[in-house]
Amino acid sequence: MGKGWRRLVACVLLTFSVEASHAHPHVWVTMKCQIIFGADGSIVGVRHAWSFDEMSSAYITLGTGNGQKGIFSPEKLASLAEAQVASLKSSDYFTSATVNGIKQQFEPSADYRLESVAGVLTLHFTLPFRSPLTGQTLELEIYDPSYFVDISFAKQEPVELVNPPTRCKFAITPQTWTQVANKIAVTCP
Repeated sequence: MGKGWRRLVACVLLTFSVEASHAHPHVWVTMKCQIIFGADGSIVGVRHAWSFDEMSSAYITLGTGNGQKGIFSPEKLASLAEAQVASLKSSDYFTSATVNGIKQQFEPSADYRLESVAGVLTLHFTLPFRSPLTGQTLELEIYDPSYFVDISFAKQEPVELVNPPTRCKFAITPQTWTQVANKIAVTCP
């Protein structure tokens, strides 16, 4: 084999390994989502509950220095929750919202907590909208565009409307191989 051929093979293998490392997730999250309505019927925020896989949960808590395995003080969980929410902020919390086709903005999350049950961490955080949303259709897309984090709906009760006006309904479209985003459409006629 000549030098040119070896360089070509090395280049192809390097390209494949770099693309392969970005083509699959490293963190798995199972999500439940609540759409929160205000007293006037407007949508005021989105509350997420994201359960991390066991390996990611172990990594997040690595080096916490607790005496008992899997038991964390409220202060340690609060500190870990703050770090997780701060890191999600730079990615817009992997959540995009539009109302009647117009992109909406979230306030930074100030309502968050982390719980640990049987080796699994669940991050609960609320994303309030900058201003209450009125309109007929809210569309949410929840996903990591880099696909480092795989986010999927929980099998049971993945979405809930909290205090909705009458006749509001929702539809979910889970991610598939051809579509990376989990979608929630809330319609209030």
